[in-house]
Amino acid sequence: MEDVEKVKAEALQMMGVFQVLPRLVVFDLDYTLWPFYCECRSKRDTPSLYPHVKGIMYALKGEGIDVAIASKSPTPDIATTFLDKLSISSMFVTKEIFYSWQNKTDHFQKIHSSTGVPFKSMLFFDDDDNNIQGVSKMGVTSILVRNGVNLGVYKEGLTKFSLKWDASKDKQGRRK
Repeated sequence: MEDVEKVKAEALQMMGVFQVLPRLVVFDLDYTLWPFYCECRSKRDTPSLYPHVKGIMYALKGEGIDVAIASKSPTPDIATTFLDKLSISSMFVTKEIFYSWQNKTDHFQKIHSSTGVPFKSMLFFDDDDNNIQGVSKMGVTSILVRNGVNLGVYKEGLTKFSLKWDASKDKQGRRK
């Protein structure tokens, strides 16, 4: 638990640097929160998260920022079981876990409908560039994850979100 608290403290410190933060952070599951594909596992298995995930999620919740799941897993039952086994299922305001041949635009439409959060106020982490490209076109700040969510990728996401937010304010002429 000491490592989780250390990561949480670092994540909170990073967040303190930015004037604007996302209202909702959305995570993919496979190879983003955990290092495997659900469909290659059994419900009986004991799942694990990437090392920084819990600390980052606790930091987000501590700052009042909601978190959600957008996953194209063809085995939502296994994904849900793993979220329960990891004791993190209750942290998510919504979980959109269903297979789609498309990128995750349908997932995000459902997330937007259930949360009311505008796409421009969302930050998304995923390991699939097709999902990143499709969801970015909706206005969501999207970050490609190579080796799971960690503090480096998290900082990259907060930075990109902040810069995008500032740029949109400049375009609208509302910047002081």
